[in-house]
Amino acid sequence: MSVRLAGRAAQPAPPAGDAGVLLGIDFGGTKMAVGVADAQGRLLARERVPTYAERGAPQALHRALELAAKLVGAVGAPVTAAGIASPGVVRSDGIDLAPNVPGWDGLRLADAVRDRLAVPVVAVDNDLNAAALAELRLGALRDADPGLVVGLGTGVAAAVTVRGSVLAGHHGAAGEIGYAVAGGPWPGTMLELGFSGRALDRLAESLGVAGGARGLAAAAERPGAARDGLTARAEELARHLVTCCLLLDPQRVVLVGGVAGNTLIRTLLGERMAAVLPYPPEVVLSRFADDAALLGAVILAREAVPTPR
Repeated sequence: MSVRLAGRAAQPAPPAGDAGVLLGIDFGGTKMAVGVADAQGRLLARERVPTYAERGAPQALHRALELAAKLVGAVGAPVTAAGIASPGVVRSDGIDLAPNVPGWDGLRLADAVRDRLAVPVVAVDNDLNAAALAELRLGALRDADPGLVVGLGTGVAAAVTVRGSVLAGHHGAAGEIGYAVAGGPWPGTMLELGFSGRALDRLAESLGVAGGARGLAAAAERPGAARDGLTARAEELARHLVTCCLLLDPQRVVLVGGVAGNTLIRTLLGERMAAVLPYPPEVVLSRFADDAALLGAVILAREAVPTPR
């Protein structure tokens, strides 16, 4: 496994002098990303590995921490602070609403990072909140308020930004729209069970389309069952996003995650929302591709470092 730098393949350049580095870890249901950045948050090295969710949480955490230790060792500087982006609602003694990796609810991520890497400062937040923080500081929400970030990946979720901050909610569960009621008689089913990377994988399989969600999106470029099925799922999601926009009145909606990269899905969502909203927001794709949550984790670390008096 080679170290992949932010921008080119080479050995990472150590930070100047004795300056410490920032560590970012983005845990996802499908992939995990680890990055080491300088004190300003510029990535020096990063690597992405599969989660292997079906093998459970302990092995995923162990492999991520081993990779983090490797990257930190390659950079050759002490870690000043670490930021962690995780699915679900993070508590000090566990994690709620993170069903995609068995056993994830029992992890204490901050303690694990402190113990394995001897990091003095560790900040943990929901992965989409971290992505929204990256959009606020570096991306599409720097000049937009309020903002709405919609994550379309292994699961479905949203994050709300107001006046330069990410709204956590009373329990830290603001934006968990994957639990929204969708379709059928009450109580219907969860939105995430109909529209997410894994849900689209299942739809592709049921239609006999190879390649999972990616293959389904390719097949949907042509009229037929794949397009009809994908359109129906996207329209269900659009209904919920319309409600979010009516409540928040966002200036801009930013789509992040692997599923969001599909042009047909983005077009369907944008058209359906524009057709019914009195003040349609601008809908854009994050320019960070799959790195928004990792960059947000680095920013979490940077902003957690105590400021000298």
